[in-house]
Amino acid sequence: MTKRKIAELMIIAFLFAFAPLLFAQGKDQVTALDKKAQAFLDGHRGKWHDMNIPEVDGKLLYDIIIKNRYTKALEIGTSTGHSAIWIAWALSKTGGKLITVEIDESRHKTALENFKKAGLSEYIDARLADAHEFVPRLKGPFDFVFSDADKDWYKNYFDAVAPKLVVGGCYVTHNVSDRRRGYFGLSSYADYLKSLKNFETTFDDRGAGVAISFKKSEQ
Repeated sequence: MTKRKIAELMIIAFLFAFAPLLFAQGKDQVTALDKKAQAFLDGHRGKWHDMNIPEVDGKLLYDIIIKNRYTKALEIGTSTGHSAIWIAWALSKTGGKLITVEIDESRHKTALENFKKAGLSEYIDARLADAHEFVPRLKGPFDFVFSDADKDWYKNYFDAVAPKLVVGGCYVTHNVSDRRRGYFGLSSYADYLKSLKNFETTFDDRGAGVAISFKKSEQ
């Protein structure tokens, strides 16, 4: 048997011996973060007020990111951080990061505390700014966007970010429904989304109403 063959067999033997241990260590690290994030969310269940999303919508955001392996996320309207925690938790598994913007300083500070307690601060770049000015200045690109700020500015946000959304990316808008016409006065916005030829929009009404718009092409 040649020295090269012996070396190859030794490497294979090493991998078989230690791979389970290495895998277990990595798994434990992920599980630790999962447990911390889940424990935080469980402890705050039913306590998210101040314009935060319901839990069912948070799970929806998480599932969309995980399914599509998104990594470059933007949130417009942090509030005190419920939605951002769901998004960042998903991004912690895809290797991504979230930029989130909030105009109210008190909500922004509370969100920062919540991110730390949930163990997700390193996956979130939280900005205190006016989204009307901040969002158009962002260069992107993004593959996931969640819009949950001032409703009368929804179309402006969409038009500012859509060109920076990659093909295959997803733009999610909160409090928008196709069945509950006139819901939050956003019927015209829902119709606008449906009219776009380069986006495919569906709606999820299990929670507070969510428009899910996937970008099919640039034009």
